[in-house]
Amino acid sequence: MAFKTDIQIAREAKKRPIQEIGDKLGIPSDHLLPYGHDKAKVSQDFINSVQDRKDGKLILVTAINPTPAGEGKTTTTVGLGDGLCAIGKNAAICIREASLGPNFGMKGGAAGGGYAQVVPMEEMNLHFTGDFHAITSAHNLLSAMIDNHIYWGNELEIDERRVTWRRVLDMNDRALRDTVTSLGGVSNGFPRQTGFDITVASEVMAILCLAKNLDDLQRRLGDMIVAYRRDRSPIYCRDIKADGAMTVLLRDAMQPNLVQTLENNPAFVHGGPFANIAHGCNSVTATTTALKLADYVVTEAGFGADLGAEKFMNIKCRKAGLAPSCVVVVATVRAMKMNGGVAKADLGAENVDAVKKGCPNLGRHIENVKSFGVPVVVAINHFVTDTDAEVQAVKDYVASMGSEAILCQHWAKGSEGTKELATRVAEIADADMANFAPLYADDLSLFEKIETIAKRIYRADEVLADAKIRNQLKEWEDAGYGNLPVCMAKTQYSFTTDPNRRGAPTGHSVPVREVRLSAGAGFVVVICGEIMTMPGLPRTPAAETIRINEEGLVEGLF
Repeated sequence: MAFKTDIQIAREAKKRPIQEIGDKLGIPSDHLLPYGHDKAKVSQDFINSVQDRKDGKLILVTAINPTPAGEGKTTTTVGLGDGLCAIGKNAAICIREASLGPNFGMKGGAAGGGYAQVVPMEEMNLHFTGDFHAITSAHNLLSAMIDNHIYWGNELEIDERRVTWRRVLDMNDRALRDTVTSLGGVSNGFPRQTGFDITVASEVMAILCLAKNLDDLQRRLGDMIVAYRRDRSPIYCRDIKADGAMTVLLRDAMQPNLVQTLENNPAFVHGGPFANIAHGCNSVTATTTALKLADYVVTEAGFGADLGAEKFMNIKCRKAGLAPSCVVVVATVRAMKMNGGVAKADLGAENVDAVKKGCPNLGRHIENVKSFGVPVVVAINHFVTDTDAEVQAVKDYVASMGSEAILCQHWAKGSEGTKELATRVAEIADADMANFAPLYADDLSLFEKIETIAKRIYRADEVLADAKIRNQLKEWEDAGYGNLPVCMAKTQYSFTTDPNRRGAPTGHSVPVREVRLSAGAGFVVVICGEIMTMPGLPRTPAAETIRINEEGLVEGLF
């Protein structure tokens, strides 16, 4: 049986005018700033006007560690949101925007799949409403102003060897990881070694996703440390006097984007920090606005629960005063078999023993999420090759962990395939069973926070960090940054820093290669293992097959 592709399904969508979608949430049309007919930004004035309303229930969707077999976290997020609406609930969805880097690299688009998608899919995966371009421009404006300040006399006495602010680009380009700028003579400035990160790794992106309003945005931008003097005293963005102009560039980008699912239910798509480099959640503005407008808000956190969910709880919820009522962990039978040692080419054949062998990866994530005091439901994202015995093996294992697993068929059936999950999630959320608390206290030392995550989430025996890194953390504590949470940057494919170690390994170490202070965003980035802040393209990038066909339509994007 031939199945339609995601893009074919998306093109057949019977989209409603965005004003009708806004009306479902009580957003007046004059507070929607339309970008065409099917997407719009929600005005800050309207957001301000609903702040005295009671919050709805927040539901987080996370997953096991990603595998080449596919998990479908965003697809499940969309399917659950549609399922809640289908059973008569007032629900909204909150997800991240897509980066051009993965789109043209390896991962492809990020708007769900099958009959559980957010549309317009093509625009969302390309330029959308220009938010990422605004972030890139604001970030690089600051870069230009730093170099310009040095060129015109360096009144702030910036040590050119200690300029920490790198440039960004919303594209995977390994050639830009390490660069030398200002070559070509005196008129071009002073040569120095620097480099590029991908836009989604920018501190500006993290700030936009954590800021509550424009005033908070400008304050945070001003707090960013961009360089140091010879005496090691910091230079802030506000010292360069760039924070005001950056805020102007980001004014429209701060307003969340409203779109719709295939079933014409509201979805906020806003912000997009990477989960293995940054905190991996959509914007606080979008989430908190949705909570004022809907009774149930379904959101997601990037990659597996060891990265996205941990940062959602320890960073986003801590900073925004949020508390999830229920967490859904997405898993697939195929991924369980792959964790159990089955090669990707052999995943179609029934192998109950491999499913059972791979389930400890799922079990580890269930335990970790429960440690935050939140009830957990497992969504088994159904594939047509799954057998009843394999599905039952997952359900039995999850039951042994004190949770329940529900088979979901949203990819093929839309909301009809998630009504059971939606009903159970709503029951749990309404029962107020959660007793949420972050994993560590603010007053724990920075290194103790790193150790807490490494030992309790990754199940590592130790954290390896040399004296230089430990001393840097101590200096930041002495400077008043010791109460910040830590943002762990490591591979998404394993609980360890080795992407090839699947399952639920123990007895490993977490090597810390570098630490970076994101003073404006309000966290310390801890880079572990070989993680890259500027990814490269694979041997055969997705861009090779993306084109416009004879009908003027995009092909190959997803």
